[in-house]
Amino acid sequence: MTARVGVVTFPGSLDDKDAARAVALAGAEPVSLWHADADLRGVDAVVLPGGFSYGDYLRCGAIARFAPLMSELVPAARSGALPVLGICNGFQILCESHLLPGALTRNSSLRFVNRDQVLRVENTGTAWTGSYAEGQEVLVVLKSGEGSYVADEATLDELESTGRVVVRYVGGNPNGSRRGIAGITNEHGNVVGLMPHPEHAVEALTGPSTDGLGFFTSILSHMAAGSPVNA
Repeated sequence: MTARVGVVTFPGSLDDKDAARAVALAGAEPVSLWHADADLRGVDAVVLPGGFSYGDYLRCGAIARFAPLMSELVPAARSGALPVLGICNGFQILCESHLLPGALTRNSSLRFVNRDQVLRVENTGTAWTGSYAEGQEVLVVLKSGEGSYVADEATLDELESTGRVVVRYVGGNPNGSRRGIAGITNEHGNVVGLMPHPEHAVEALTGPSTDGLGFFTSILSHMAAGSPVNA
C-alpha cells in the first residue's frame, strides 16, 4: 500500500505545492490537508510546509498552532505515533506548538537570507533522515527572515548530549542560529523541524541538487521497516 503523506496548507503557506511534489517524487501519495480540517484523514505522516502562515502576525507560527487541524496533530505527534516534518515556517509552528524546544527569531543580519546552503547531517536515526549517512553534507535552499534558532544553554546542552541536533550549517552560520543548528528532533525521533528547504532540492532542473529528496524517501523507509506510524 502506498504511504499517504499529508501536506498542510495554512493561509499564507507558499511551499505546500513544492512539498507535495517532493512527496510524490519520493514515491508516496501526497494528501492535501486544510488548516481548518477536522481530522488528518488517516494519513501516515504530515509535512508542515514553509510560508507565512496567517501572515506571520504576532510571531511566526503563533496563530497556526491553534488551527483546528493541530488539535489532532499535536497529541499524535507528541506520543511518537505520527511522523511530522516542519520546514521553515513549519519548524516555527512546531516550536510554537511545543513539539520541539526553542524558538526561531530574526536573522542576526536583520536581513532576509536567500541562498543555497550546505548542511551536515548529524542524526540519521529519525523518521526523516534515515536515507542519509551520518556526517553527510547536503546542498539545499535556505530562504528565511526569522531563521535564527535560539534556546537556553540547558536546552542546547540537552539537544547536543541526546543527539537531537539533526542538521547543522556548514561553511558559516547564515542566520546566527545557536551552535549552528539548522534542525532538531524530538525525543522519539518522529518530529523533525529544520529551517532550510529540502523540498526545493529534489530535481536537478529546478534545484541546486537533489540532496533534499532523502528527507522524503526516509519516511517511506521508516514505514517499510515496520516502525509504528499513526498508531
